[in-house]
Amino acid sequence: MEPITVGIVGVICLLLVILVLRVPVGFAMGIIGFIGFAKVLNLKAAYGMLGTEIWNVFSSYGLTVIPLFILMGQICFYSGVNERLYKTAYAWMGHIRGGIAMATVMACAGFAAICGSNTATAATMSTVALPEMKKFKYNPILSTGSVAAGATLGVVIPPSVVLIIIGLQTGESISRLFMGGVIPGVLLCGFFLLTVYVMCVTHPDWGPAGPEATFKEKLASLPGSIEMVILFVMVMGGLFAGWFTPTEAGAAGSAFALLISIVSREMTFKRFAAAVSDTLKVSCMIMVVMLGAVIFGRFLAVTRIPFEAASFVAALPIPPTVIILLICVIYIIGGMVMDALALLLITIPIFFPIVSAMGYDPVWFGVLITIVTTLGAITPPVGVTTFIVASMAEDVSIDRVFLGVSYFMLAYVVLVALMLAVPSTVTFLPGLL
Repeated sequence: MEPITVGIVGVICLLLVILVLRVPVGFAMGIIGFIGFAKVLNLKAAYGMLGTEIWNVFSSYGLTVIPLFILMGQICFYSGVNERLYKTAYAWMGHIRGGIAMATVMACAGFAAICGSNTATAATMSTVALPEMKKFKYNPILSTGSVAAGATLGVVIPPSVVLIIIGLQTGESISRLFMGGVIPGVLLCGFFLLTVYVMCVTHPDWGPAGPEATFKEKLASLPGSIEMVILFVMVMGGLFAGWFTPTEAGAAGSAFALLISIVSREMTFKRFAAAVSDTLKVSCMIMVVMLGAVIFGRFLAVTRIPFEAASFVAALPIPPTVIILLICVIYIIGGMVMDALALLLITIPIFFPIVSAMGYDPVWFGVLITIVTTLGAITPPVGVTTFIVASMAEDVSIDRVFLGVSYFMLAYVVLVALMLAVPSTVTFLPGLL
C-alpha cells in the first residue's frame, strides 16, 4: 500500500474513532499515528519515534506557557473576577434597552481576555448573567444567545490557549499571534453588541431596560474591572514591548492575578487549591492532546500528504482566495462535528504548508482559522458553549438556545469577510513588534 493511501486511511480511521467510539482525541491521534508510522516504515522506527516524541513534548520548555496562562485564568475565576466585571458593565450599560445583554457580552470579553477558554467563560457568565436577565424578563432567545456567543470570545481575545497551541504547532511567534488576535477580538465583540442592538430594535420586548445606576454607583463599580484591565495591559504590553517572553508573561500574569486576589481578600486557601487542581487537570489534558497531535503529525509527514497536498493545490488554476474560502468551509463544517482544538491539531499539518506555499502571512492564517473554528462552538450538532448555557438555563430548551446564537453568526461572517478583504486587521499590530 502506498504511503499516501495509508495516510488517507489513517485520517479517515481517526475521524471515525473520534466521532463513533468517543475515544479521547489525544489517545486516538497517538494510536492511529503510531500504527500508521509503523505501517509506512517499520515497528522499530515507530518505537524510536514514540520514545523521542514523548521526551520532547513533556520536557519542552515552550509548553510551560500553557499551564501558566491557565493558572492565571483559574486564579481570576476563583477570586470572583467574572462577577466584578459583570457588575461594572451592568452599572454602565444596564439602563438601556438590551443593556444587560450588552453588559454580558462586555463582561464575557473582559473575562475572556484573562481566561482564554470559551467553556469556562460560558459556565461562569451563565451563572452570573442569566438570573439577572430572567429577573428583568429578557427573552430567553436573547439572554442565552448573548451568553453563548459572548463566551466564544474566550479563544479569540488573547491570551488564548488555542493561539498558543497554534504557535507551538507551526513554530510561529506566540507574541505575534497574540497581537494578531487583538483587533479581530475587539471587532467581534463590537459586532456582537451591534447584534444585540438590532435584535432589540426588531423585537423591543426582548430586552427591557433595567434600572439606571447613579453616577456614584457607576464609579464604585470601576475598581472591579480596573484591576483586570491592568492585568491585561501588563501581560500584553510586556509582550509588545519585549519585556517578557510568552512563558514569562504567563508567570508574571499568574503572580499578579494572585496578588490582586490576595489584596482584595477574595482568595482563600481552599479556592487557591481548587485553582491549582483545575489547572493541572486542564494542562494534562492539553499535554496529552499535544503529544497525540505530534505523533499523528509525524505519521502524516512520512506519508507526504501535507507536501503532496500543498503541491497539488498550488498547481490548481484557481485564485488563492478561493482556496482560502474552501479551507474556511472545511473548518466550519469540521467545527460542527468535532472539538475545535482537535480539529486544529489534525488539520494544521495539512493546511499550513498549503497556505505558506501560496504566500499568505502565517499569523493572519492562524488567527483566521481560530475565529472560523470557534464558530463551531455555537453551531449544531456539537456547539459546546451552547450546550453549557442550555444546561445552566434549565427552563430553556436547547433549540431556543441555538436559535439565539444563530443571530450572532452573522457577526462571524462579517468579521471573516473583513479579514479576507483587509488582512491588516490582523497583521498591523504584529508588524509593530
